[in-house]
Amino acid sequence: MQFYRWRRTPNELFLLHPFCYPCGDIPLEEESGKMISIDEFRKLELKVATIKKADSHPNADKLLVLQIDLGCEERQIVAGIKGHYAPEELVGRQVVVVANLETARLRGVESQGMLLAASDGDRIVILTPEKEVHPGAGVS
Repeated sequence: MQFYRWRRTPNELFLLHPFCYPCGDIPLEEESGKMISIDEFRKLELKVATIKKADSHPNADKLLVLQIDLGCEERQIVAGIKGHYAPEELVGRQVVVVANLETARLRGVESQGMLLAASDGDRIVILTPEKEVHPGAGVS
């Protein structure tokens, strides 16, 4: 049996049976816009990285600058998680990143990827593997 995800409020997700359509609910597919194909999704390079160093961004209140190890290379990522994580608690943790994202400058600091995190209102929680794996391991 297939289940559909529905959103009641901007930060609330529910799994519902396809024949249950509570009043006022909007399907995520309609709300989020165009669906992508599996080929487009396969273009994303999701990898596990280990955070080697974390510092506050010099020009932003909500950003942290992370030095990460992807196994074969080290990179710098800027992430908007400062209000939810202290820099010292991130060092040594493994995270999931988008490794093939074009480099961007965030408030003057270069970011060479994107940290993946979940948000449910006031909280932001970084995505991590259940068990430790080698840095650079692919996520599928």
